[in-house]
This record gives sequence, C-alpha cells and structure tokens, in this order.
Amino acid sequence: MHFSSRFTIAVHILLAVNEFEGQFKTTSNFLGSSVNVNPVIIRKTLGQLKDAGLVTVEAGVGGASLAKEPKKITLWDIFCAVEDKKEDLFHFHDPNPDCPVGGNIHAVMDGRLRKFKRNLQKDLDDVTLQDLVKDLRKELKKGRKLGFVQADAETSA
Repeated sequence: MHFSSRFTIAVHILLAVNEFEGQFKTTSNFLGSSVNVNPVIIRKTLGQLKDAGLVTVEAGVGGASLAKEPKKITLWDIFCAVEDKKEDLFHFHDPNPDCPVGGNIHAVMDGRLRKFKRNLQKDLDDVTLQDLVKDLRKELKKGRKLGFVQADAETSA
C-alpha cells in the first residue's frame, strides 16, 4: 500500500514545532530545512494542520505552534488533516460485471477493506504525538542527530 508523504511530513513538522518551540521560530523556511522539502510544501501542510485545529500559525516570520497538547493529538488526527479521501482509503477499480471475478470482486473484498481501514484507524488513534515525542527524546539521548545546523536558525531565534 502506498500513501503520499504528506502524513510523514506532517508528523515531522509537528515533532519539530514541539521540539524547537522556544528555541527557534518554527517558520516554513526553518521547518523546510528540517524536513528537507521546499517551504511551499511546509506552508501548505501547516495550512492543513491549522484547518484541523492542530497548530496555530503567525503570519510573516512568527512561526507555528501546537494548538493542543501533544498527548491530545493522535496520528489519526494528523492523517485525517493531510490525506485526501480518508473515507476511500482503498480506491476500487471499475471491474467488468460480466466476468465471474469482476462481478463478485466487491462481495469478496469490500468487507475486508472496511476492516483494514478500521484497523488502520484504531492503530493510528492509539498513538499520540506525545508518544512520538518520548521516542524522539530517547533517540536524542542516545546521541543520534544532536546537531542541527541551519542557516536561518540563528537569525530566527
């Protein structure tokens, strides 16, 4: 199964906003350098996260902040904020109804696909941003990727 990178970009943004808030202004340029994507993509994603009530964004160089505590943001919340067609996770092709397989494929697959979606939703609902913050901090304590040097970071603080 293949989802777009919007979900992982959004998670990265939220973790970075949480981690760097108070140290740096979490602008789209700053976040773009962390995520390693164009700031335009960051601004679009921040807009989606803002519309979902997960972040607040100050215009200009104000940066982003979490609108909720990390323990109140689930991965499903993030997924729903940025992914298209949550209701139709599995897009069905247009089968030939005159074929024995094509005429019955929906009967064979629809229930299973609904179950897969429910399981995905439950799994994503069971993990909060706070869980990821804890995991990130464990990794940081191990000494992984402690140095983040970004040209705008020193001027953004």
